[in-house]
Amino acid sequence: MDFSEKQPIYLQIIDYFCSQILENKWKPDYRIPSVREIAVKMEVNPNTAMRAFHYLQEKDILYNQRGIGYFVSGNAYQKVLALKRAEFIREKLPVLFRDMSLLGISFDELRFLYDKNNSHSSGL
Repeated sequence: MDFSEKQPIYLQIIDYFCSQILENKWKPDYRIPSVREIAVKMEVNPNTAMRAFHYLQEKDILYNQRGIGYFVSGNAYQKVLALKRAEFIREKLPVLFRDMSLLGISFDELRFLYDKNNSHSSGL
C-alpha cells in the first residue's frame, strides 16, 4: 500500500478497512487478517496496525474473539457509512463548495457532471 504523508498511517489503514466494508468485500462476521498479517502486508509497525484495529473496535465496526481474531461487526456497514458520511460533510464538502464558488461551477453543472459520470460508471 502506498501511504500519503498528509495523513497518519493508522488513519489510512482505517480508510482501507472501511473501503473493504463499504465495497462489500468484508461482510458481517468476516474474519479479517490479523494485526501481524496486516502489518506485514502493509509494511507498517504492528503497533500502527493495532491502533487502527483498536479505533475500529471502539466504533463497533470490528469485534475481537479472544484467541481467534478480529471480525466485522453485524452493523459495520451502517456504522462505516455514517462515519464516512460525517467525515465527507465535515471535511470535503466545504472544500468542494469553496472550489465551486471560486471556479464558477453551479449546482446544475455539478448535477450534469455527476449524472454523466454515474452513467459511465454504471455501464449505461
